[in-house]
Amino acid sequence: MPLVVRTRARGVETLTLDAPERRNALSAALVGELADALTAAGEDTAVRAVVLTHTGTTFSAGADLRDPPAPDALVALLRQIVELPKPVVARVTGHVRAGGIGLLAACDIAAASHTATFALTEVRIGVAPAVVSLPLLPRTDPRALARYCLTGERLDAAEAARIGLLTAAGDDVDEVLAPVLDGLRKGAPEALAETKRLLTARVLETFDRDAAGLTALSARLFASAAAREGMTAFLERRDPEWVV
Repeated sequence: MPLVVRTRARGVETLTLDAPERRNALSAALVGELADALTAAGEDTAVRAVVLTHTGTTFSAGADLRDPPAPDALVALLRQIVELPKPVVARVTGHVRAGGIGLLAACDIAAASHTATFALTEVRIGVAPAVVSLPLLPRTDPRALARYCLTGERLDAAEAARIGLLTAAGDDVDEVLAPVLDGLRKGAPEALAETKRLLTARVLETFDRDAAGLTALSARLFASAAAREGMTAFLERRDPEWVV
């Protein structure tokens, strides 16, 4: 069964993460399928915009600890979303954690219902939001980001919108997105592509400057003793040994 389901309506290609039993965790397989689907959408002249959404109660729980993607594969996926010559819109009705927030931050527009929650939980398993920071740092409030990256606290959709992680939030995410998608359908394809290029220039500068170093940092941290303890504790549903 596919992990990413593709549908289309009036020029909008919807890519649905469909591994709810694994909380749409970013496994090597899911990352590969999503990259292929984005490539196809980017090359299809009939596609005006892409919506990235999910089944189940979780948009994405972050890296799949049982089958994690290589750090450079996740970097490539995030950059692909930023560079895609079509606007990419995140539609969220559930929880977003760790690497899932990287997907959200890479999108051009992100909307969520008030049932959604968000957390950068990397420090709680002994790693850092290294790769995730590439699209996240240029787009969010630095003071708020310091708090949520260092503590792993959960934030709601209203706070996520306040700090710039979301474009908008509402009771019904489809009502929030209806005028957005209508507006994208009215844009000329080349004009949309060039406007997106202008808007993402600073994000891509961050990738060009920092991606190699942050990929190496991520690989080093995930191979550390702290990460082994943190991931084991997470899978065993207990506190890691450093909790005081």
